[in-house]
Amino acid sequence: MSGDAVLLVEDAATGVRRLTLNRPEALNAVTAELRERLIAALDEASADRAVRVVVLTGAGRAFCSGADLSGGTGSVTRSTTAPATAPAPPVAGDVARMLRRGVQRMVASVLDCEKPVLCALNGVAAGVGVQLALACDLVVAAEEASLVQVFAKRGLVPDGGAAWLLPRLVGAQRAKELLFFGEKVRAAEAERLGLVNRVVPEAELDKAVAEWSERLAAGPTRAFALTKALVNASLDVDRATSFAAEATAQEINMMTHDAQEGVRAFVERRDAGFEGR
Repeated sequence: MSGDAVLLVEDAATGVRRLTLNRPEALNAVTAELRERLIAALDEASADRAVRVVVLTGAGRAFCSGADLSGGTGSVTRSTTAPATAPAPPVAGDVARMLRRGVQRMVASVLDCEKPVLCALNGVAAGVGVQLALACDLVVAAEEASLVQVFAKRGLVPDGGAAWLLPRLVGAQRAKELLFFGEKVRAAEAERLGLVNRVVPEAELDKAVAEWSERLAAGPTRAFALTKALVNASLDVDRATSFAAEATAQEINMMTHDAQEGVRAFVERRDAGFEGR
C-alpha cells in the first residue's frame, strides 16, 4: 500500500486499484488536500494501463461525512501550497467559484474516470460524501451504511452535483423528498430506491467488493470506458444524438484488441481472454 496521510492507494495484481479516504478521526471529511489527491489519483488510474478497475472506500466507521468545514467554507477549496494568511471577506461569486473548483471537480473526476469505479460503502455518507458514492458506477453497501443529504437541515442548497445525480437515479419527486427532508436512508432502503446496487453484512463487504471488482478487472476495459461515457451522457441528449454516439463508440471499440478477441472467442466457442486494451 502506498499513499499519504489522507488518501491510501493499494494496487492488486489483478488490476484493481483501491483508494481509501483516510481521515477516520474526522469521518473522512473532505479537505482541499484530500480532494486534490483523490482527483489526481482517479486521473492517474484512467491513464495507467495496468489499472482495470478502481475501488473507492473510507477508513474507519464512515465512508465520507462531507466537506470539512472546520476551517470555514474555504477549507475545501484553499490551495495546499498557498501561504497561511487571513482569508479576505467573501464577495459575490466566491461560493460558486469554490464549488466549481472544489467538490464539483471531485465528483466529476469519478464520473469521468475511464475505468469502472466501484464504491465500497462501509459506513455513513453525508453531504457531498453521498454524491461521491453515487457518482461511482456501482455501489456495494454494508448493512450498517447509510446516506444522508444534510443540506436543507443546515439551510443550504444541495451541492456536489446532487440535483444532477439524484433525479437520474430515483426520479425528480423522490429526489426532492430526499433533499427537502434530509432524512437518513439506511442501506436496505437505499437498495430499494436504486441508490445502491447490493447490500451485504458488514463482515462480507470486502468479499463482495472483491468479487465484483475482479470480474470488472477481467473484462474489456476500453469497452467499459465507452459504455460508461454513453450511459452518463444518455439522459442529457436526444435519441438521435445518443444513437450517433453509440455508433461512434462501437466503431472505436471494434479497433481494440479485446473486441476482436471477444468476437474470435464467440466464433471459436471459448471464453474470451480480455487484456484491457
